[in-house]
Amino acid sequence: MGRKTIEDILSFNKDFVEGEKYKDFSTSKKPAKKTVILSCMDTRLTELLPQAMNLKNGDIKLIKNAGATIMHPFGSVMRSIVVAVYEFKADNIIVIGHHGCGMSNLDGEGIISKMVDRNVNGETIDILENSGINIRKWLKGFDSEIEAIKESVSSIKNHPLIPEDVNVHGMIMDPETGKLDVVVDGFK
Repeated sequence: MGRKTIEDILSFNKDFVEGEKYKDFSTSKKPAKKTVILSCMDTRLTELLPQAMNLKNGDIKLIKNAGATIMHPFGSVMRSIVVAVYEFKADNIIVIGHHGCGMSNLDGEGIISKMVDRNVNGETIDILENSGINIRKWLKGFDSEIEAIKESVSSIKNHPLIPEDVNVHGMIMDPETGKLDVVVDGFK
């Protein structure tokens, strides 16, 4: 199935480019709404999130990862946020988690077991663990979507490279209806 998916994507893309359908999406690389959104990679949010927020191509910088979480203060997510603030003049950052997130109560041990089942050598995991990389902790989810949103907001707001005049908000979305509820009001 994997090969067919890639072939279908490439075939569609060829028609997309030849038919100049990309022109409908032409915009600046600077976000018109000066906003960065960190959202979960959940497939239900792919089209729902921008539609539920009245966002179109070019309005925002969108960063997606598992759980809409900041895993490391100098990891790739924070790097992207810092670049958006300084290079693209973003002055609002919104962390958007969602109810029923797959990262909620995710078991790192269970993921490791699945890795071994797919032929990742158990010795490799041991070597990483013995070199100071806590794979189980790295893969562990969170207990509460609300608390995870608050932690990510706090990590961004209190980051030494984020200026005080940037507003950092937290919201939670219903992945069925798109309804947003404010968890952290960044203007307060």
